Amino acid sequence: MENTGKMLSALLIGAAIGGIVGVLFAPDKGSETRKRLFRRAEELADEVEGKLKEGTTNVKENLKDKWKETLEA
Repeated sequence: MENTGKMLSALLIGAAIGGIVGVLFAPDKGSETRKRLFRRAEELADEVEGKLKEGTTNVKENLKDKWKETLEA
């Protein structure tokens, strides 16, 4: 367990450092990079929201089916 926590911490720190270095050495202006990052974050948020709604709908339909099966039994 302790090694897993250390490995996860190292991974997160490495990702953060890589992100910072990538932004610092990016060929675009900072404002353009921020706009692009913001747009991508919005896209990801929309994707997650869509998947959550889809999952909620699937759960709702499964519960309805199980309820009908229970009532018919």
